[in-house]
Amino acid sequence: MTQLRKQLGALDVFAVAAGAMISSGLFILPAIAYAKAGPAVIVSYLLASLLIIPSVLSKAELATAMPRAGGTYFYVERSFGPIFGLFTGLANWFSLALKSAFAIVGMAILIKLVAGEMLDLQFTSVRLKIIAVACCAMFTTLNIVSVKHTSRLQVVLVAALLGVLVVFILAGAGAINLTHYEGFMDQGWSAVLTTAGLAFVSFGGLTKVASIAEEVRHPGKNLPLGMMLAWFVVTLLYFGVVSITVGTVDGQELPVSLLPVSLAARKTMGTIGYTLLSLAAMAAFVTTANGGILAASRSPMAMSRDQLLPLFLARVNKRFNTPHSGVLFTGAFMIAAIVFLDIEALVKTASTLMIILFTLDNASVIIMRESKIQSYRPSFKSPLYPYLHIFAVLAYATLIIDMGIIPLSVSAGFVVLSAAWYRFYVSKRARRASAVMHIVERVTDKAIKTVTLENELRDILIERDNIIEDRFDQLIRNCEILDVADQQDADVVLRQAATLLSGRLWLDEYVLFEKFLQREKESSTVIQPGLAIPHIIIEGENKFDVLLVRARDGIRFSRAPDPVKVMFILAGTKDQRNYHLRALMAIAQIVQEKRFEEKWLAARDAEGLRNLILLSTRQRDQDSRAG
Repeated sequence: MTQLRKQLGALDVFAVAAGAMISSGLFILPAIAYAKAGPAVIVSYLLASLLIIPSVLSKAELATAMPRAGGTYFYVERSFGPIFGLFTGLANWFSLALKSAFAIVGMAILIKLVAGEMLDLQFTSVRLKIIAVACCAMFTTLNIVSVKHTSRLQVVLVAALLGVLVVFILAGAGAINLTHYEGFMDQGWSAVLTTAGLAFVSFGGLTKVASIAEEVRHPGKNLPLGMMLAWFVVTLLYFGVVSITVGTVDGQELPVSLLPVSLAARKTMGTIGYTLLSLAAMAAFVTTANGGILAASRSPMAMSRDQLLPLFLARVNKRFNTPHSGVLFTGAFMIAAIVFLDIEALVKTASTLMIILFTLDNASVIIMRESKIQSYRPSFKSPLYPYLHIFAVLAYATLIIDMGIIPLSVSAGFVVLSAAWYRFYVSKRARRASAVMHIVERVTDKAIKTVTLENELRDILIERDNIIEDRFDQLIRNCEILDVADQQDADVVLRQAATLLSGRLWLDEYVLFEKFLQREKESSTVIQPGLAIPHIIIEGENKFDVLLVRARDGIRFSRAPDPVKVMFILAGTKDQRNYHLRALMAIAQIVQEKRFEEKWLAARDAEGLRNLILLSTRQRDQDSRAG
């Protein structure tokens, strides 16, 4: 599988996340929201900002544990399985692509309004669509040529946009007419809450940055930092811009304005303000469209990698290191939507799907944590687990119900389409056990035959933490593991170990067994309560092997008062004595890690034990790197 290059930092994450939020939700929606809630629309925006927090925290946790292209699709597929993954991937791609297409149409409309007023130009609907298609083609090309150039454009545009909005807030603060806030709550809390659901979608773009997690350097730090900073900054801007817009525009004029913020700028800063904020709105639409294609194109790529979609969608351009097939597929769909579809109606469906995806994000955190998979190790953990996540699931379910019958019907159609595609295309290809199956295993005590998910997460973490494996890691990857069911005497377990090692070392098992017994007679290999490291010198040259033993009920050693539950068995020739010492040092670091024995005993099976060692934070041996 071709990996995408890690070339994005915290600033890029902030720019993509912030740019995705500052669009029609800020420059157009306040007029529609004011018509519903009156001046209390300010409270609605603040509530919407608070409602997105659980999803931001959940996405940050999942993205730091699984920094892979695809975002929500990847997390839900690994948590719930391929059918849910199909629905999530298709819904995520559809909603992001349509939101981006809507932003491009917004650009064309903005050009029509500004050019029509300032230059007295006329635009037919056909000309508007031609402009929108040209813009879409430009953004698609940019996303194919370079992710880095795309992110740089995003950073520049977002910086300019934030600067303009700060100027607007500072200039407008002194022009507020307090009488515009009279009757603040006349529409009632019901209207405020309904409008919060409408404004909530404005903040939804914040979490799309998780789709490009695979391309972020040091994702454990940069993803949460960039996402939380974007949420904080954009929340302040929404509060300031909406408050000033309500406080400077008359209550009769505001609900019917197509560009309410630009109208407020005209009242506080004159024609220059109107022009400046109109250009800022244009920049906002550009950042939404550009970032939307960047994020949306990663969903078909991730689904293709998992054999849920045809393999050509996973292709990465060798020259530009971008998923060109996924970008072209997304761009083509957006152009078709611009030309043929009623995008405004479909955006309501996209909003419903987005809320469903937020619900699945929070549920995925619960599933992944309760699965007790050893290799699920997010470097950022969302707080208040599980109360915050359960609250989010219930709150989002309430918002979904209020979206209307048509969006819900289309969403149900996505479920049917996913199930049908799974039946006829995916079922013969997908074999991964999801995290929810690990929970089923714990409840029913029925073993899962595949460990693909646990090993996949392990390899993701090795890449995330830049672990360069040494010789000891390679020994662990290939070693035998004994999982002793009942309490046993040491000689019984050592006899089993000798049998397993004999074939690997090409030595007689009885000779190995005698060496283990002789080693115990010389001095006990129990080096601390619960831990033993039997190690012997064998005949021959260039031989060294490791065997792991886990005994939940303990192993009885004659010279140890406490039963042993952890054993590392080492066997090597005389020419390997130096490495023998290095292996002992590696083991010493591993067993000193926090809660090691607890994790050792809690591991699901032999692969869980193996992954526990491979993911240890010990210092790797610089002189014995794995080739």
